[in-house]
Amino acid sequence: MRILLLMVTWVCLTAGAGLPAIADQNDPRLDQLFSRLLETETTEQAVPIERQIWSIWLHRGDARIDNHMALGIKAMETGALLLSLREFSLVTVLDPQFAEGWNKRATVHYMMGNLQHSVSDIQRTLALEPRHYGAISGMGLIFDATGNPAGALKAWQQVLKITPYNAAVRQRVEALQSELEGKPI
Repeated sequence: MRILLLMVTWVCLTAGAGLPAIADQNDPRLDQLFSRLLETETTEQAVPIERQIWSIWLHRGDARIDNHMALGIKAMETGALLLSLREFSLVTVLDPQFAEGWNKRATVHYMMGNLQHSVSDIQRTLALEPRHYGAISGMGLIFDATGNPAGALKAWQQVLKITPYNAAVRQRVEALQSELEGKPI
């Protein structure tokens, strides 16, 4: 649970700068941002790039959807998980092609202990945006929580392919590799 809180905090802190007018997981700027992210060597270099990625992912450019996203995030931050779930569910109904609506709903399901629902929403997120390292991290957390270290290792390794500078994820990969040493994966 501690890892989840750190990741949710990280996402919330890095998601606010430079909001685009119209954006989503299909925004053409993302290819360049992900390329730049792969070239980073430190957290300090990566954070501004991640802020840009998250600002693109978080804001659809549709006032109604963006309003529900903002209300859902605020509710999630204050622990009003049922309200947050309702807001993100509305986003997925209004725009089922908006990956971040599914990702945020997956996060709330995870926080509520609804792991199977979280997995389903993560799968929807990744079908729309396969590079969504937040969603892949969510899968890592679920595998960790359900005692599947091999699945967790694969998920965290996938995150490192997208965000190679991430020291916390690298440490988790190393810990899982040590745990699984000598065990079949």
